[in-house]
Amino acid sequence: MTSRFPPGSIVYARDGRSYTVEVVDGGTVYCTASNGVETEFPGHSLLSESEWAAQSDGRRDVSYSRLKQARVYAASGEKLDRGAAEDLLAKTERLSPSLLDFTAFTVAEQILTENGDYDLVSGLSIIKARQIFDEAKPEIRARLLASILGTRADTLSSAVKLGDNLLRAMLDKGLEAHTVSFEDFLDRPRR
Repeated sequence: MTSRFPPGSIVYARDGRSYTVEVVDGGTVYCTASNGVETEFPGHSLLSESEWAAQSDGRRDVSYSRLKQARVYAASGEKLDRGAAEDLLAKTERLSPSLLDFTAFTVAEQILTENGDYDLVSGLSIIKARQIFDEAKPEIRARLLASILGTRADTLSSAVKLGDNLLRAMLDKGLEAHTVSFEDFLDRPRR
C-alpha cells in the first residue's frame, strides 16, 4: 500500500474529492483535505492520481448535473421582462462575443467553489458551462450577467433601448473588476 500511496501524493475518494497522503499504516491511509481537515480511509476505497485519470470520471458529469440544479439557475430574484432580457443577451453577444461565455464559466466556477469542488475548476469546460447557461430562462441569464458586471439586471436591460454605445460602456465598466480573470479566460482553451 505504501508504494501505491506514498506520503505527499494526491489520492481521490470515490466521490472525487482529493486528499494529500500523510501516512499509510497497514490498510489505513491518513490524509489531509485541501481545507486542512485530517481524515482516514481504508486503502481500497482510494484511487491514486493515475487511477483517477484512467477511469471514466463520471464525477465530472455529475458536477455538470449539479450545476444545472444550482440555486442561481432556479430563481430569477428581481423581476425582469422576458423580452428585455432576450434583447440584452442578444446585444451583449453582438457587442462583446466572449462575455456570455465568461459569465457562464464564472457562474459555474462559483458554484463549484461554493460546493467545495475546488479541484474540478481546472477541468471545467467552457462549452458545457455555456450550454447549462443557455438552458436557463433569459431573465435568469440576464440577472447572472448583471451580477458579474456588478449592476442590476433592469438597469442593464434599460440600456439596450438607449443604444449600443451606452450598453458597451456599461459592459466595459462592469468588466473592469474582472480584467485579470477575463484575460485569463480568453487565453483558456475552448473545450
